[in-house]
Amino acid sequence: MEVLNEDTFKELLENKQYRALRERLANLEPTHIADLLASISIDEAVIAFRLLPKSLAISVFDDMDGAFQNQLLEAFSDQAARDFLEAMPPDDRTELLDEVPAKVARRLLQILSPDQRRVTVQLLGYDEETAGREMTPLFVDLHSYMTVTQALERFRQLAINRETVYECYVMDRRRYLIGTVSLKDLVIADPNAKVSDIMKPDPPFVSTNTDREDVARELREHNLLAIPVVDTEQRLVGTITYDDVVDIMEREATEDIYRFGAVPGTERGYFASRIFSVVRRRTPWLFLLIAVSMVIAPIIFKQEELLAGAWILTAFIPLVIAAGGNVGAQSATVVIRGLATGEVNPRRARAVVLREVGIGAIMGVALGIVALGLVYAFGRNLEAATVVGITLVGISVMATLVGGALPFIFRLLKIDPALVSAPFLTTVLDIFGVSLYFGIARLVL
Repeated sequence: MEVLNEDTFKELLENKQYRALRERLANLEPTHIADLLASISIDEAVIAFRLLPKSLAISVFDDMDGAFQNQLLEAFSDQAARDFLEAMPPDDRTELLDEVPAKVARRLLQILSPDQRRVTVQLLGYDEETAGREMTPLFVDLHSYMTVTQALERFRQLAINRETVYECYVMDRRRYLIGTVSLKDLVIADPNAKVSDIMKPDPPFVSTNTDREDVARELREHNLLAIPVVDTEQRLVGTITYDDVVDIMEREATEDIYRFGAVPGTERGYFASRIFSVVRRRTPWLFLLIAVSMVIAPIIFKQEELLAGAWILTAFIPLVIAAGGNVGAQSATVVIRGLATGEVNPRRARAVVLREVGIGAIMGVALGIVALGLVYAFGRNLEAATVVGITLVGISVMATLVGGALPFIFRLLKIDPALVSAPFLTTVLDIFGVSLYFGIARLVL
């Protein structure tokens, strides 16, 4: 693959050597072209972008960050924007209109042709994060009564502008999905055979209101390149392809990570958002955590007499607090991820939580023994070392119980398990850890 450095790219553009530049760009990877366009002014980027073949331009556009995509679209003339948008697959176009500001989305929607606008509005009408919003309505559909010859003829007519053509979807006269047939099976079949004779009946499918995470799981479990989407009346209305599922999984993983870190996501993407917008979204969580954490202060304040007689306990409060939060976050992370990938079945919640508690007990004993030795070496106080060691066993067991159980409880309440944020979980376990610490200290000392 040819490499075009930034200096040569700018030189060709400044000297208006557009033919040479077009030839050089056509041999580059889309990600490389996107980086080159980001290095110049938006007016120059529009000129260079217009030199690209449409199929390559769409791939390059996908590799740009949201802010640059928005700038590029705003700089296009209406005709240029219309040509570009109508060359995009309908599902990609819908995703783009979801991400740009409302004012830009309205302008882009208005300049589309009536047919393309109707398709786009239909997709935008489905709920966010559902199969209906993610699907493409362009696919190769066949009827069961067709002969193989007729099916191949229809395939040639439709395949030219379809995103995936390796699997065709068979419908009856009412457009109900009844089977699938691969391109390979069509090519090798007897030309006079009926499509109904060579199709695979009862294929897996999803409905337009299926959550996009469930769509990704279905497609992965059945090892498909695409999965059909049916409406509420079981009529075939679209498909979701494997490349769309990769995007879905990436967005869902990013969303879950942000939620678990108590960092609310934004429509434009975290790093493309304005600083004050990010601060406004993150600060309420931190205020809430401060308020919850204030519960620890009176707990410690009430231990004045105990701490006066055993001041060494004060030195190990951070150790106890850190252990609970870290162990709990680990358990919550593995359970949330297991639920997201389907590796963990909610019906096995009890077994999974008990397993985590068992792991917590073993880790707690190991941590307790190590801490007992270190604390004794530090202060030569066997009673204080015993308090720290026993506390670490107790907090590890409780942390794995809470961290393992909360995602299942949230799932049962129809709440995204990823909302079991690490800061919130850590704060709750901090309160428990400090209370347990001083409770054990009073018993031992």
